[in-house]
Amino acid sequence: MDFKNGFVNYEAFGAKGDGVTDDMHAICAAHAYANAHGLAVCTKPDATYYIGGQKQTCVIATDTDWNSSRFIIDDTNVEDYHAACFNVCSQLAPQELKIEKLTRDQAHIDVKLEHDCYILVENAHIKKFIRFGLNQDKGTSQHDCFVLRKDGAVDSPIDWDYDVITTVDARPIDETTLYVRGGILTTIANRMHEPVGYHYWRRNILITRSNTVVDGLTHMVTGETDIGCPYQGFISTHNCAFVLLRNCFATGHKIYQTIGSLGKPVSMGTYDYDAFNVVGFTMLNCRMNDITDQTRWGVIESSFCKNVLLEDCCLNRMDTHMGISGSYTLRRCTLGWQGLNVIGRGLLTIEDSTSYASQFISLRSDYGSTWEGDIVIRNCRWIPTGEDSYWPFLFLLWNNGMHDFGYLCSMPREVRIDGLFVDDSHAPADYDGMYFFTDPASHYGDEDVPTAEERPFPYGVCQQVKYRHLMTTSGFKAKLSPNADISANTVVSEEE
Repeated sequence: MDFKNGFVNYEAFGAKGDGVTDDMHAICAAHAYANAHGLAVCTKPDATYYIGGQKQTCVIATDTDWNSSRFIIDDTNVEDYHAACFNVCSQLAPQELKIEKLTRDQAHIDVKLEHDCYILVENAHIKKFIRFGLNQDKGTSQHDCFVLRKDGAVDSPIDWDYDVITTVDARPIDETTLYVRGGILTTIANRMHEPVGYHYWRRNILITRSNTVVDGLTHMVTGETDIGCPYQGFISTHNCAFVLLRNCFATGHKIYQTIGSLGKPVSMGTYDYDAFNVVGFTMLNCRMNDITDQTRWGVIESSFCKNVLLEDCCLNRMDTHMGISGSYTLRRCTLGWQGLNVIGRGLLTIEDSTSYASQFISLRSDYGSTWEGDIVIRNCRWIPTGEDSYWPFLFLLWNNGMHDFGYLCSMPREVRIDGLFVDDSHAPADYDGMYFFTDPASHYGDEDVPTAEERPFPYGVCQQVKYRHLMTTSGFKAKLSPNADISANTVVSEEE
């Protein structure tokens, strides 16, 4: 075939682009041809491509420009809801690599490689992140992802010690960047009913290729009804490094209920962005509407990521379930009603940002409310919404020392605040000032609080809080915590 300007199009393979005819077979064929010949794909700007419910995944391995083309993904009747619609992947084959042992924060491995590699190691004999609460589980096998350079240098932190490694997955990192640009994609939502438990739907764009940029993609959701199942993430990034989402628009999903693992009703988390085992995950100017609409679930979920940056984003939540490490930075961001949820280790920095959540930072209690390292808050605004009367706590955390999460848990080592405005105008009548921390030993007013001697898994206390330029609407001075142990063991200093 002879394509003008070297761009492959869908119409050459039979696509109609009329929004009615199922074009998925033609879309897959076009990308297969482009992948085989090293050609880019460019679609018709005024076309609307319909994708039906058949089980078929289109492999994208070359630059793709969807410009202003529209796609309709119909999830009302599908063959396999686990199957992605698109997979952005590398054409480099996995590499055989043997690693017998690793230590936490190890900086070098004695190997020579042909390519820089994304590495995933696992010790299946040890469980971490043993979840607590209504969605409790038995944990996840201990594992780490990191980037290993050709000379053996490790340039992202290793979180655990490995006396035994049961699995090593080494994936070469492409030296060139793959771009997926534009596109207005609309999902007609599923209507699957699961009254007990739930399964995540994909029907999405799965990214498994390192060095990938998605720029200017818009995703809409329509057709939600009173029943439905959650989505894993429309842009779903798994097991790779250096992925950038830029100028993208996402949609919050309707919240559905089910029965969780303890036999009690729970909300089903459902996402438009998902990052899992990613090193170097960046979002720039990614946005959504209605960030304070409490009928929409938090738009993003992440787990096991390292070195994450968000700049100029407007989202209703940024969430980390099972840990983040290295550097974690939010800059010039606006977060909505579900705010910032996180656990992990390293340096967390929030600067020039605004939050409308009921707490400025939630250290997730279902994973131990742990942050190993420091947290810096600089030039931020906190405006809690959605409650008629609310006593503000800067950090929401809970760990009474009675549950084994598979690791030691602690509050951040040090909290540094340099510029924070708090709107506490909707506090209760007896209010006399915000707290930095909730009481980690008492969960929502539990009466049976274990003593220090009764706790087999003690929760480490913050060592120091430093703050300046902290202003509140009420004028009341901030206090440390209702918990006496924190007040007795944490140094607080207000600096000029």
